Amino acid sequence: MITLRPRHYLATLIGLSCAAFPGLNWAADTLANTTTATTATTATTATTVTNKTAANTASATTTSGSSTTSGTSTTSTTSGTSTGDAGQAQGDTMVVTAAEQTRQAPGVSVITAEDIAKRPPANDLSDIIRTQPGVNLTGNSSSGQRGNNRQIDIRGMGPENTLILVDGKPVSSRNAVRYGWRGERDSRGDTNWVPSDMVERIEVLRGPAAARYGSGAMGGVINIITKQPGQEWHGSWNTYFNAPVHKAEGATKRTDFSLSGGLSDNLSLRLYGNLNKTQADAADINEPYKSARIGSYASSVPAGREGVLNKDINGVLRWDITKQQSLEFEVGSSRQGNIYAGDTQNTNTNNYVASNYGKETNRMYRQNYAVTHRGFWDSGVSSTSYLQYERTQNTRISEGLAGGTEGIFSSAGDYTTVKLDTLTAHSEVNIPFEAYFSQTATLGIEASDQRMTDPGSTSYDMSSTGVIAGYNSSNRSGDIKAHTFALFAEDNVELTQSTMLTPALRFDYHSLAGSKVSPGLNLSQGLGDDFTLKMGIAQAYKAPNLYQVNPNYMLYSRGQGCYLINGASNNCYLIGNEELKAETSVNKEIGLEFKRNGYQAGVTYFRNDYRNKIESGLTPVGITTNGKTNVYRWENIPRAVVEGLEGTLNVPVSESIKWNNNITWMLRSKNKSTGDILSVTPEFTLNSTLSWQATDDLSLQSTLTWYGRQKPKKYNYRGMAASGDELNELSPYAVVGTSATYAITKNVSVTGGVSNLFDKRQFRRGNASAGCTVASDGSCSAINIAGAGAATYNESGRTFYMSVNTHF
Repeated sequence: MITLRPRHYLATLIGLSCAAFPGLNWAADTLANTTTATTATTATTATTVTNKTAANTASATTTSGSSTTSGTSTTSTTSGTSTGDAGQAQGDTMVVTAAEQTRQAPGVSVITAEDIAKRPPANDLSDIIRTQPGVNLTGNSSSGQRGNNRQIDIRGMGPENTLILVDGKPVSSRNAVRYGWRGERDSRGDTNWVPSDMVERIEVLRGPAAARYGSGAMGGVINIITKQPGQEWHGSWNTYFNAPVHKAEGATKRTDFSLSGGLSDNLSLRLYGNLNKTQADAADINEPYKSARIGSYASSVPAGREGVLNKDINGVLRWDITKQQSLEFEVGSSRQGNIYAGDTQNTNTNNYVASNYGKETNRMYRQNYAVTHRGFWDSGVSSTSYLQYERTQNTRISEGLAGGTEGIFSSAGDYTTVKLDTLTAHSEVNIPFEAYFSQTATLGIEASDQRMTDPGSTSYDMSSTGVIAGYNSSNRSGDIKAHTFALFAEDNVELTQSTMLTPALRFDYHSLAGSKVSPGLNLSQGLGDDFTLKMGIAQAYKAPNLYQVNPNYMLYSRGQGCYLINGASNNCYLIGNEELKAETSVNKEIGLEFKRNGYQAGVTYFRNDYRNKIESGLTPVGITTNGKTNVYRWENIPRAVVEGLEGTLNVPVSESIKWNNNITWMLRSKNKSTGDILSVTPEFTLNSTLSWQATDDLSLQSTLTWYGRQKPKKYNYRGMAASGDELNELSPYAVVGTSATYAITKNVSVTGGVSNLFDKRQFRRGNASAGCTVASDGSCSAINIAGAGAATYNESGRTFYMSVNTHF
């Protein structure tokens, strides 16, 4: 029996990080008072595969619709998610961890570097992630507000329930963007911080396979694995540009570089930089298609897609202390500035709004610092520990917090800055052993400290108030913080050569939302040589965000945005709620997969039973002393359900031609309290890719994405049944693309193609619900801006693109 002695990974990393980055001392003090990371003494023997050097790679076969290619695989995991290549600090064995086996669950797929090179995204990695089963791009809510800021939505659970990781470490910058009344954020999300040419692979986990990652992963996890440093010197320079055939649509230009190699026998470096600019759509792109408007609103136009200017630089220095241990030091800095297209929360008739078309009105700065330790011990035991500090500064023109002016620039030249600091510490150990069966256990500990300062969003005050729980007009601080702590365990049990059982358990504590225990169980059962039955069930959770629990965060409506009470709609406030419970979901799936001689087919049924979803309240918790204004809070709604089907069909037409397909069919997305849908997603989404390796140097690819009908919400945000244009559905449409990649030399390749070949454009008509003048009985005396139903975003038309990739 081999014993793994307790090791204080977290304490060591805190000390190393504070030495490297003195600015982290305040965070170290916080964690020192709350956490100590030790690993349990555990008996071990191993289920292993031979691996002579750290440079050896394992096959990462693409599943669920991506092309079947080889990518670099790893056994080091973070919260069960791989954290990049393990480097040279490795012995003679590679452990097949529980997390690696979890990735064989039906709700898992991989996008390789080769996939990305053949279908380069214009600006954001979400362009290619959206082609995976169960994945769509949606707004943060079904309101249609900020409709062109679409983010990753997995299995209809919404962007807020998709956890974004880079090399296994969480990215939380979007949380520095104000959370609106309907749940929207004016954010592009967190999939745009890494240039596409720097990606080794992207892992997409859905359902029970993702639940073990803690808060924010109820829908799924996107793990972006970057290319890691090595001893051999090499570099790259890449450029990309596209040209839309419609001048009203914004074009993209991008260039990036990378350099990687050994500085000495035990030091290696990786450095990359990126510059990316996408122009905004023209201010009048949606003018001919906008919903009906009257009076002073007649001149308003729903905005097109905002432009963006990205600047990124990132470096990793790896020190191979021994052949079995390494330390990695990472420093990154990014700046994202917008190119304004005229979008606001409700209407953009304000003259100051129009004067800012084409200008930068907000900029996001993100700095990340991380120290990662990797160890490979006797008998296949491995460990991964990291400490990461992430700072986001969100600077933008001040926006209104009330009624029709919510989201509109409040005054010329007045900027406000939101600061979000997040410190995350994580340590885990993978232990292979024999106890009746071959097993590999993963034990881990995680802690985080998150602090946000947003004085602009707490500047609004009640004109007069009674006693409202949690509200104190004399203390209107914009500061709020939360601490979390988690323990998790997972075991991969090989019951037979064809039966794999993976139980998991995670305990989470959140300083504002209490504690939660989340169990999970996955089973993979071989049925003969060709079929595999896979099933899983797990409980997942999401803690309230820092805006929802801050009683000082307040929004105001003059009646139009307020929920109807006894047939009338008074003015109202919405404030944060310190008593919110965490959202929870029981995620279930069962799938059958067939594989033979390169053929692959599968079908998976999934169902998520959603409890305590947080939404703006429908029942007043008080009224102001003048008796005229109701006060609402964020509240937990009892139940919701999401269910659907995912299917794959991959056919090797010949040795050089591959045809890969996947489909997602949403069966139900329902708020059981109101009977309404949770989010606006296509009834089905079909992705099909036909790839032909014509010669050694030339490959061709054709793609099809077919979106089914999209239905709007049944009720508007005032609780009234949708009517008129609010009921507009979005008809099915298909987007076809084609591309070719040619290797000019062994170091230079060119990719050219056209997206949306048949020019199937979609135009944003406005927000989902109508804006109206409210009568005393709560009815609309006049509809100022008609609703758009499901037509709340733009789909760009035919676009030609080219990329040149050089490697040396």
